[in-house]
Amino acid sequence: MNRQRLGYKILQQIKSLGIAALILGAAILFFACENNTLDEVKAFTSPENLPVLEASNFETMVTDSGVVRYHVMAPKLLQFETDKDSYTEFPDGMRLVKYDEHENITSSITANYAKEFVGEKKWEVKNNVIATNAQGDTLKTEHLIYEEDKEKIYTEEFVRIIRPDQIITGVGFESDESMQNWRIKNPKGTIYVNANNTGTQDNSGQMEQETDTIDNSESQPAQKKLEFN
Repeated sequence: MNRQRLGYKILQQIKSLGIAALILGAAILFFACENNTLDEVKAFTSPENLPVLEASNFETMVTDSGVVRYHVMAPKLLQFETDKDSYTEFPDGMRLVKYDEHENITSSITANYAKEFVGEKKWEVKNNVIATNAQGDTLKTEHLIYEEDKEKIYTEEFVRIIRPDQIITGVGFESDESMQNWRIKNPKGTIYVNANNTGTQDNSGQMEQETDTIDNSESQPAQKKLEFN
């Protein structure tokens, strides 16, 4: 009888210890999850992750000595201030128009997303990027960098240059900011679109049919087109 009571007490103690261990483990897990959640909330609500300025239907003129040099338009603007740098985001796209000293348009860039690094005087634009110059040449790509101080634009992505008489494709591109002097780093081919020459020519000089070249060209994902007034 005593052995049965002793065994019963031991069993009860084991059960009590098991329940206590389970409660302790649950408490540790709860507090760990709570701490992780608090850390995530703090990180999300950190001043570095919140814009100091937000604007809709943004439009501004940038002048130099009283002369308009840039015109920027965007559906939405978010400005951030961090310890390292200040930057401005255009999450819904933007259009940048550049003027010469006589306020004639020399080039323009539109994209579905843009980011301006204020301290570096550098722009990064991507997704359905379209850049044009005063002669009507049009550059299409998915990523482009514009450095104001160096007065140049460039990309390492696939590009398509559309001109009145030809379409040139390749990988990698660099140019001055007005797109007057540009080059494709790795040309892939040229499509002639004038009435006298409807064929295409690759880098080796071999002529191909225009339709074949279009079908075999590198495909680009469909992107929405921004419209600015």
